[in-house]
Amino acid sequence: MAQSQAQRTSWIGDFLGQPIQQTIESGSGTYVYDRIAENIDGEFPLEQLNKDELLIRPGLIYRLKR
Repeated sequence: MAQSQAQRTSWIGDFLGQPIQQTIESGSGTYVYDRIAENIDGEFPLEQLNKDELLIRPGLIYRLKR
């Protein structure tokens, strides 16, 4: 699932000049930073996501906190 808007929390680093948040809050729950998405020809294929993950700009993957 790709998401562009979510409530963000504490900053743990940066990627491409944008902050990496430790967790984000979305309508479907709390998500924890997991990894940087694979970039193929300037795009981030959604096939790399598991069903409990979100892709956030600029290419960060967060997984649902359990």
